[in-house]
Amino acid sequence: MTKYGQKLISNAILLLDELGLEQFNFKKLAIAIDSTETSIYRYFENKHMLLLWLTCWYWEWVQYLIDLNLTNINDPNTRLKIVIHNLVNASSESPCTKYINENSLHKIIIKEGSKAYHVNTVDDENSHGYFESYVALVEKVANVIKEVSPEFSYPKMLANNLFEMANNQIYFAEHLPKLTEIKDRKAKYEELEEALCMMTVKMIA
Repeated sequence: MTKYGQKLISNAILLLDELGLEQFNFKKLAIAIDSTETSIYRYFENKHMLLLWLTCWYWEWVQYLIDLNLTNINDPNTRLKIVIHNLVNASSESPCTKYINENSLHKIIIKEGSKAYHVNTVDDENSHGYFESYVALVEKVANVIKEVSPEFSYPKMLANNLFEMANNQIYFAEHLPKLTEIKDRKAKYEELEEALCMMTVKMIA
């Protein structure tokens, strides 16, 4: 990616985290990077496509974390716990991509991620392969679930729901606490990880 592209992505993440998708626009991003809206439109057709790009990058990042942390781990139950840990705690910073703040991106995914595919254009975008990263992530998690319980009938459904629950429950703990038992904001990641592990084990037993 060009230096301009890196600057664009870096500042887009910070602005999206600060403003939210509704208040974010390319005019504000252009001001932040001392550029023009026209230059930004050369990279992204609209802010939905920008969010979709960031979301795809995030799905790839979670896959990378899972692969990295499963290296030389053979016990299926331990592998499943590691997978759940990475679904919940995908905010660690990578020295390989200095222009992407993974902590801020994680917060964007929690707040805005579902808007990347809960749109009227989802079928057309899917036909162009935009969601292959998410499909691959779900497949990866589903395969680990099958390692633990080969007879379990719904590994993809569970894998997808683990990812969605992780993001939703963090959001609920921060903004809609009556919808979750995760009450301690400071310890929410640890509580959520424990809860997801417990529910998963009981479901696939």
